[in-house]
Amino acid sequence: MDALPLVALVAVSAAVAGAARRTPVPPPLLLVAAGLLASYLPGVPGYTLDAHIVLPLLLPPLLYTAAVDSSYLDLRANLRPVALLSVGYVLFATVAVGWLAYLLVPDLPLTAALVLGAVVAPPDAVTAAAIARRVGLPARVTTILQGESLVNDATAITAFKVAVAAAVGEGMSWGAGIGEFALASVGGIVVGLLLMVPLHWLRTHLKEALLQNTLSLLIPFVAYAAAERVHASGVLAVVVVALYLGHRSWQVDFATRLQEAAVWKMVAFVLESAVFALIGLQLPFVLRGLGSYSLAEAFGYAVLVFLAVVVVRFVWVYPASYLPPWLSSRIREREGPPSWRSALIVGWAGMRGVVSLAIAFSIPMVTHDGEGFPARNLVLFLTFTTVIGTLVVQGLSLPLLVRVLKLPRRSARAETLAEAQAQNEASTAADAALDELLADQRNELPDPLVERLRAVMERRRNAVWERLGATNPVTGESADDTYRRLARVMIATEREVFVRLRDERRIDDEMLRALLRRLDLEEAAAYRESDDA
Repeated sequence: MDALPLVALVAVSAAVAGAARRTPVPPPLLLVAAGLLASYLPGVPGYTLDAHIVLPLLLPPLLYTAAVDSSYLDLRANLRPVALLSVGYVLFATVAVGWLAYLLVPDLPLTAALVLGAVVAPPDAVTAAAIARRVGLPARVTTILQGESLVNDATAITAFKVAVAAAVGEGMSWGAGIGEFALASVGGIVVGLLLMVPLHWLRTHLKEALLQNTLSLLIPFVAYAAAERVHASGVLAVVVVALYLGHRSWQVDFATRLQEAAVWKMVAFVLESAVFALIGLQLPFVLRGLGSYSLAEAFGYAVLVFLAVVVVRFVWVYPASYLPPWLSSRIREREGPPSWRSALIVGWAGMRGVVSLAIAFSIPMVTHDGEGFPARNLVLFLTFTTVIGTLVVQGLSLPLLVRVLKLPRRSARAETLAEAQAQNEASTAADAALDELLADQRNELPDPLVERLRAVMERRRNAVWERLGATNPVTGESADDTYRRLARVMIATEREVFVRLRDERRIDDEMLRALLRRLDLEEAAAYRESDDA
């Protein structure tokens, strides 16, 4: 098998994503555009989305990274709106979009239209996370969108299976469909609950960071495969496990966390870049075999289906936002009055992604009677145009809409103040613990080392407060910023000396690696830089 096309896809998509980070255009949109252009360049091989690869191999790690970075507590606090969107909306959109497509597109059978509705129903987890990070949505809106996109794939995949069974003539009843949905959802949650504690135990008892991170890379695939093995939802199993492990990540040692964060950041970057590029590269395949539909007709139907998807989401979002507070005084007291601005953002932020395309490509070629699946190529085309339309139209306009609506943002000063107060409380506790330890003769230390411990702790205590205070009039830095910058220069100087000594053969490479690792750990522990978005 020629691996060069795969290597080229990863390399080029990573390069485009890297360039996009320096532009105001969200990386997913630039990657999709690059894929569209590349799909017709001479010499570019055909990259076909295979549901047997995307769903078990690409979806689990992407869901895992999104879920680990999510807040279990925030999701629990917003369980009602998340459930209404991830379950209620997906089922509503399956039926409503399917019915509208049946009315708007001539000769499209109702069963095939319902398959289309199930395919385009779920907003994408990767897209939601990428766009939300870029435009800086309010915290609650971001939590709702991420929570929806983590769970809705399970609902959509189950609805898709029921719709396909009806379309190919297997005659699945409503009762059987509800039973399959219950098995998939409850079974996926149960599998996740059964796996999360043993997997966390393994993570905390493996002594080497390398082994722990190898396990971390395997976890999403293990959870997904175990659930699918018993015909449950692999999506829900991965999400449950990831939320639990993310909530308890503090129990893993620091070396594992440092390595794991770097590994998963790289994995997510590579996979997200390749996935969005793959979406654009599907254009030649979806244009083939439209049959009796001309390209102009197909594009006209695509616009109608895109509008149906957008309108149906708003038809669900506004009642789902206003009715529960109106019906329940407890919800009104807990959440306050609903915001039409937040509802507008949630309604407009329903970008579709690679999961919809992967599900669409898994539509069988033939029905139970041996006939071709009705309008399969048209369904593929309408799915592709809906994904592209939501990414381009909604993805490009969402930042502008957020600015126009002037949604309340997180207060940087308030967050810094909360961080400073938390650090002060933690430092006070650590100071008391140090006094208690030093009172024991077994922990006796020379005074300079005791003062060093106290100085490091005091610097951590003061560092956050200094961000609220005065800055250097020349550089604009706080005292802590200047301290860290000078410390990094000193560490960089030491590194250069170590390398020079190695080059002069005064130390060997093994010693160099040990010395450099010591410096790396010191810099990571004491002089950490703020995370880049």
